[in-house]
Order: sequence, then C-alpha cells, then structure tokens
Amino acid sequence: MKEEMEEYLEKASVLIEALPYIQRFNRKIIVIKYGGSAMVDEKLKKSVIEDVVLLKLVGFKPIIVHGGGKEISRWVGKVGMEPHFYEGFRVTDDDTMEIVEMVLNKVNKSLVEKVQELGVNAIGVSGKDGGLLTVKQKFVNGKDIGHVGDVTKVNAQVLYDLLEKDFLPIVAPIAMDEEFNTYNVNADDAASAIAQAVHAEKLAFLSDVEGVYLDKDDPESLMSELHVSDARRLIREGKIAGGMLPKVQNCIDVVENGVSRVHILDGRIPHCLLLEIFTNKGIGTAILNDSLQKFGQQ
Repeated sequence: MKEEMEEYLEKASVLIEALPYIQRFNRKIIVIKYGGSAMVDEKLKKSVIEDVVLLKLVGFKPIIVHGGGKEISRWVGKVGMEPHFYEGFRVTDDDTMEIVEMVLNKVNKSLVEKVQELGVNAIGVSGKDGGLLTVKQKFVNGKDIGHVGDVTKVNAQVLYDLLEKDFLPIVAPIAMDEEFNTYNVNADDAASAIAQAVHAEKLAFLSDVEGVYLDKDDPESLMSELHVSDARRLIREGKIAGGMLPKVQNCIDVVENGVSRVHILDGRIPHCLLLEIFTNKGIGTAILNDSLQKFGQQ
C-alpha cells in the first residue's frame, strides 16, 4: 500500500511540475517539425502523436509540419530509381517529384488518422492548399537541384482558421511557385517559415540528434539552453559545425524573427516533447532569445 501511495504521489508531483508550463503556454501556438526515426518506428510514432494530442488537450495550439525523407527514399528505390542528394538536399527531378508528392500525402493522412484515433480532430493540408506556402526554386551553391523550393510567402490565415475551429493542422511540405509549378520543400525550412508567420511561442525540431554539444566528441557537453548570442559565438569559434551548423543557423534565424524558443530534440526518445516542455530538466537544447530564460517567464 505504501509503495502504491508513493507511486501516486510521484505522479501527482509530475503534474504539479507541469502546471506552470501549462499556464505559461495555454492558448499559445507551438509548431512541431516531425521527422527522422520517429516517423519510421511505430512505437516512437505513437509516442509523438500522444504527446501532441496531450499538448492540444491541455490548451496548447499545436501545428505539425512533417517530413518523410526515409519513406520517400524507400519508394524511389521501389520503382527502380536511385535517390540523389546534394549538400543534404534531395535532387528532385520530374519523376522524383511525383513520388515525393505521393508519399508525403500518404504520410500526411496516416498522421491525421493517428491523431483522430486519440479523439482529436486533425486536418491534413499540403503547402498547396489555400496558398499556404508559396516558393521559388532553390539553388544550392548555384546548382539546380530540380523541384526544390525556398519559401517566399506563408498564408498564415489558413492555419489560424483551422486553429480557431479547434482543428490540429498537419502540414505536408509540398508547395507551388507563382506559376503554379510544384516543389518539394525541406521540412525544417517549412516549419521555420510557418512558425515565424503564425508568431509561434515555440518551434520544436524532432530529429535524430540529441541536441547541441559544446564538444561533439563529449556526450557530457550537451547544452540544455543556448542563447542566440552564445550560439553565434560558438559558430564563430568553430565549435558548432558540420551537419549541426545549418540546423543551429536555422534556429537563430527563427528566434530573430520573433519565435521566443526553438527546441532541438532527439525524436528517438519516447515522449521527448513532454519531457522537454513540461519538466524542469528538459532533454534537448533550447535556443532562446537573449532576453529569455528557458525555465522562467521572461
């Protein structure tokens, strides 16, 4: 009996610890970029969707922006094609674009289904719907990589309308340019553009990295919070480099354009969203505006 009581008290203390965060972010928009292993492993997928649904039910206004790179590569292989990448971006010719759109729409509706199963109404849209995302063709180091787009405009009203009607929007990063040509958009870029346009309180990147390390070879050097000025200094000093560099640079741009907090989380950890948002310790790296404290109000 005593052990049972201690277990109940522990659960109660967890809820009490979450209370100030629920109060702080009630009715605030949070954008979640969902990608990496958490989209492939069914158990992880379930835990992510449970986290997002819980956020919705306790008063947050979540928006999911999803990728689907591993699934796209699988389907490209299925039809006998070879996936090609340049500087981390998928080279997207006409045939590949067809597969990308098919797969992302399939992924989108499967996520809608999983949210609906948990009793929350979700609506899946692509960047094409209602002109949600307008893009121009992206060139990487001057190289033409096909149907890959840079976001130039976000019609935030599409998302505001869905949120106002109590829907959970789930966005596939497919968009059109001004001439109505179809483009694939990097999901990180799409989530960043959307977070800025809707003035999100938080943007969370779920990926296959644990966060930002002061020393990439030292697992003990994970930084739980990083202000923009410190992030810039670490980039200048060469301590943030390689694949983490564009991700952190993206975070800096988002924070400097009005989003207070950006979280880099390891989506391979079950319930990583809840652990980062509702506990004092957190588990990833939060990149903050210089005027903010991670665990304070201002």
